[in-house]
Amino acid sequence: MTQKHGYAALILLCAGSVPLPLAAVTSQSFQVSATITAGCLVVGGVSNYGSLDFGSQSALATDTVQVALSAGVQLQCTPGVTMNMSVDGGQYNNSGRHMQLTTGSNRVAYQLFRDAAFSQSLGIGQSVAVAYSDANNISLPIYGRVQLPGNQPGGTYSDVLQVQLSW
Repeated sequence: MTQKHGYAALILLCAGSVPLPLAAVTSQSFQVSATITAGCLVVGGVSNYGSLDFGSQSALATDTVQVALSAGVQLQCTPGVTMNMSVDGGQYNNSGRHMQLTTGSNRVAYQLFRDAAFSQSLGIGQSVAVAYSDANNISLPIYGRVQLPGNQPGGTYSDVLQVQLSW
């Protein structure tokens, strides 16, 4: 019988060295996060922000002509983001903005404004906030006014302005 007890003890000793299965964790949590950066977007990456077209006027006219930026670019911003714009002096900036005759050196002065009432001047390089009510459809508030001198040669007068946007 001693021999049988020896075998039983050996079996018990071997069984004790085998690890017993542990309870597996079947539920656990993990973190999910993202950083959303507020900003603005020029829809479609448009390179032409629109035009100020004072139309066709008589060379003898002395009228004041006012226009708004047309065919402008569409902008979008994260709601609450402040977008600023500035407009340079153009190609013919000599004591103010000027359009120049394409076939000569004659010039006609014009002014820019940032409101439809033409009461808030848009100075050369002046940074102004762009107000908007629809963050998905923002237009640049640029308005132009020219006082026709009545003594310029006929032809096409033009200028090119650079707009800088920041947010």
